[in-house]
Amino acid sequence: MRRSTTAVASLVLAAVVLLTACSSGTDATTSTASGGSEPAAPPWQVLSPVQLNDMMAKEKVYLVNVHVPYEGEIPGTDAFISYADIANKLNELPFDQQQVVIYCRSGNMSTEAAQAMLDAGAPPFYELGGGYYAWQDAGYPFQTSRS
Repeated sequence: MRRSTTAVASLVLAAVVLLTACSSGTDATTSTASGGSEPAAPPWQVLSPVQLNDMMAKEKVYLVNVHVPYEGEIPGTDAFISYADIANKLNELPFDQQQVVIYCRSGNMSTEAAQAMLDAGAPPFYELGGGYYAWQDAGYPFQTSRS
């Protein structure tokens, strides 16, 4: 009986050590000017196709297709800027006038673009999760040429 109790205790101890080792030990907080801290704002927000469609119906949205090569777009897309170039073209985006939303075909290039934008100091913006494949799968229109 003592042997099984020791084995269980060893397993519990190993689990605690693993969990402790896997945690980063830091909270998602940012420092404030007053020296306090507050929860960190997400660097950008990922939208579902339904959320983007609702946003487009209610607000001014500036859609940017970052997919290379160009294979089509969501109707109403305002710009085509390569995911590799977008961080250098932040001054061309109307962050102060419209909600900026980036997208690509499946979400890979737009996530790379989003990180590059964040690293370059972009103000808050949005990304279409799953790209225009998710948009099409949700039943929304897609066009294969620039209008």
